[in-house]
Order: sequence, then C-alpha cells, then structure tokens
Amino acid sequence: MDPEGFPCQRAPQGVDFELPPLPGMRTPKDDAEHVLLGVGPLVNREVNLDEFLQALVDRVARAMQADRGTLWLVDAARQELFSRAAHLPEVKQIRVKLGQGVAGSVAASGGVLNIPTATGDQRVHGDIDRLTGYRTRTLLAVPLTGEDGEIFGVLQVLNRLGGGRFEREDEERLVAMGAQVSEALQRTSLYTELKRARAAPGAPVGYFFNRVIGESKAMKAIYRVVQKAAQTDATVLIRGESGSGKELIARAVHVNSRRRDATFVKVDCAALPAGLIENELFGHEKGAFTGADARAPGKFEIAKGGTVFLDELGELPPAVQGKLLRVLQDRQLERLGGHDTVNVDVRIVAATNRDLARMVKEGTFREDLYYRIKVVEAVLPPLRERGPEDVERLARHFVAEAARRHHLARAPVLSGAALTRLLAWSWPGNVRELEHCIESAVVLCDGEIGPEHLALPDAAPTAAAEPPPQGESALKLEEIERRHILFVLERARGNRSLAAEWLGIGRNTLQRKLKAYGVREGP
Repeated sequence: MDPEGFPCQRAPQGVDFELPPLPGMRTPKDDAEHVLLGVGPLVNREVNLDEFLQALVDRVARAMQADRGTLWLVDAARQELFSRAAHLPEVKQIRVKLGQGVAGSVAASGGVLNIPTATGDQRVHGDIDRLTGYRTRTLLAVPLTGEDGEIFGVLQVLNRLGGGRFEREDEERLVAMGAQVSEALQRTSLYTELKRARAAPGAPVGYFFNRVIGESKAMKAIYRVVQKAAQTDATVLIRGESGSGKELIARAVHVNSRRRDATFVKVDCAALPAGLIENELFGHEKGAFTGADARAPGKFEIAKGGTVFLDELGELPPAVQGKLLRVLQDRQLERLGGHDTVNVDVRIVAATNRDLARMVKEGTFREDLYYRIKVVEAVLPPLRERGPEDVERLARHFVAEAARRHHLARAPVLSGAALTRLLAWSWPGNVRELEHCIESAVVLCDGEIGPEHLALPDAAPTAAAEPPPQGESALKLEEIERRHILFVLERARGNRSLAAEWLGIGRNTLQRKLKAYGVREGP
C-alpha cells in the first residue's frame, strides 16, 4: 500500500507546520477550528500528502494534549486498517483487521471508543505495544466518514499528557476535529484513491503529491526529482508534451520548498508578443516608452522570495534570452529604460515542449542559457506511456474534481464501458485532454458516465495494439492529433474559441494547426 521508497511515519524535514500557541481551551468547536488553522489552504495545493497528513496528526495530538496520534485508513480490499500518518519512530507501518483492536472496532462499528485504562482491556490490541515497545495507558478514537456515509479511516490519540484520562469533552473535541479532518481529506487525491480501491478490490492505493496523480514507474521518478529539487534553490527545467502536467510539477516544486509561502508567478512565454515579454519579465522605468507614466516592476520583482515559472520557455525571443541568463547567473536585472541594477531573490522553474538541444544546434536558443536552465531536469512522460492504471486514477480523480467544481450533490459513477473506452484512446492531448473529456461527461451524464458521454472519436485507436514501425510513429501521432482536433471543432460547431478551451490549448495555437490542415478561417 505504500508508495515505493517513501517513508510514511514522520514528516520529512524542511517543511514547517509548527502550530501557533493555543490561547486556551474554549469549546470543542473552537478548538477544532483552531487546530486546522493554517493547514486548510494546503488542501488544494500540490503538497506532499504524507507531510500534509502528518501535519494533521501533529496538530490534533497537540490540541488534544496527547502524547501520540495516529491516522488509520481503511484498506477495503484486504479488510484491514493501516497507519498512514503516526508518531511511530519504532516501525514504518502497522496493520490491523477490521474489528481488531480499538481502531479496528471503531472502523467496524462507527462509534467513538474511549479507553480510560488500557491495561487489561480486551479491546486494546496488545501486540502493537509489544511491536513498538511503547506503553499505551489511555486511548481515544473516532471514525472518519466520507460523503457517501462509508467509514474510510480512524483518528486516534494515545496517553493524555499529565497522566489523566480522556474525558467526555475530549470525546466531543476529537469528534469535531475528526469531522474537519474528514472534510479536508475528502478534498485530496488520496480520498479519490481510497474510493477507487474500494470499487476495484485488489487495486493498490497510490498517491504522493496531492493533485499530481499517477503511480507509474516514470511518475515515481518524477516525484523523486521534485522531492530533491524542492529542498534546494536549483533551477529546474521540466520537459514534456503539451498537456502532460508540467505546471502541476512546477507548482509541486514551489509548494514543497522553503519558498512556499511566497508568490508563485507564472509567465506564459508563448502567449505574449515578443515586444511585450521583456517588459512583462523585467518591468520598466517611467518614460521608458510611450504610455509608461510610472515605474512598473516585472515578474521577477513581483515574485520576491518566491518562484517564477516560465512556461513554454522555447518561445522566448533571442533578445530576452540574454537578459534571462543574467538573472540566472547573478540574480540581477535592469528595467526597460533604466540603468540601475536591481537584485532579485527568486527561484526559476521553466517548462517546454520544444527540443531545446536541437534549437541550440539550429541557433534559435542560446547554448549558455540552455546549460544554465537545466540544472535539474524532469522529463514528464506522455499519458499514453503511463499505463492503464494511471489513466483510470486520473479519470476517477477528474470525475470527483468536476463534480465538486459544478456543485453536484454526488459525483457520477464511471461505468465499466466508459472506462474501457478511455483506456482504448491514445490521448494525444495528454492529461489536459482527459480532464476536459471527463468534465464534459460529468456535465452531460445523469448519474452514470457511459461511453456515449465521452467526447472521443468513434474510431479510437487501441492502446494495446502493436506499436508501429519506428519511421511511422511520429506521422501516425500527428494524424491522430489532426483527427481529434477536427472532431472537437465539429463538436464545438466551428467555434474555435470553444474548441481551443475544450482542447486545453490557446486559440492562436489552434489557429496555426487548422491553417496547417487547410481549414479556412471560421468564428
């Protein structure tokens, strides 16, 4: 059940989730709100989930004045509970059967269990203390219930500090906290994974970064790069096809670094005209050009202490590449129309779907900038190479996300026939294409997503087919992309802005592709 190679029992160093001093115990509701203060904003970010879960357990244990805390999650396939975040320096993970021990009993019954004296109580699983060498004296546990009423976990605290027992008001306090922990977890990709595993017994629960979905070998390699890069200020270059998730990885680097509380500024180098990109990045002085009535900072200054994400770096004009090189080398710049040197404190993460090495040979990208920008390189795999399990994980995640975004009372069910259809498609638009396909299906279906709700061509290429000869691979992929773009344009009734939105690409990009296909100008 654990992601390979990643410890789960303690939060990694370098991320500070320190709880501010408690002003005193007031009501259970007030205490529960206070204990989660500052953690909630992390729910929708690309944060390391083990760090997030450990932060929850740390805060709950501290607010409850308990020596230890444990978050148990239900493994439906094996009818067990496993410790996901806990104060367990002695062992990596503990498992118990449903109905076994205090946590197992709470998961099976759905009730609160308060053990004032653990010694001699048959409900306490003594093997855990023998395994850890820890002595449990008092114990309190409450269930975590999902949106569908199913119990998906247990929140537990051990040994009230000072030697006392947990009282009735402690039970109410932990129940209130458990409700908020449950709500927070339901907004993470971990909860979607738990539901997926329950619907498909035998499938392992996989996750690492919230909102970054995938457990394929290639994605685990990316997670390791992000983990290591986030602990430094090294410049990161993310390469991958359009729609493969480069911005999510860039944000994961930022929010798991020491700069996470500062600004994350995105600059789309392809969306800005060449004449504006320099001003956008470096700012200008008053009078630098007509209309420059006042000094304006650029993105590197705005992101002070944070991260600047340069998307589509390969589109950067040659004249701007030299100024970017200076920022990378010296962390200095000059505004347009100015002569004063401005020092900037930023971390730079860049992304591109272009072959920069080939551009260097062709003379369209500076060689010195290329080697300066790729200090740490992460190459994202296209969705078609990540395997069916990642496609299913992503699809179920996007169903839950779309249902939440459109305020649906209950997320639609993804039918087996629809899943088969999804697995058969090659996804030339990658993760972005899958996300838009699922969102459209969620909006159009009535409680269950069937194949008819998926905006996919009828003649979907089979993922399991034999790979074509090497010389034909690129041509075939281009043809798949052409057919899919024309299909989406037809679904949008010729509306190019709408089609571009569904495809997850810019309208100008769509215009260029249609021009190459010989399609005449439309709306």
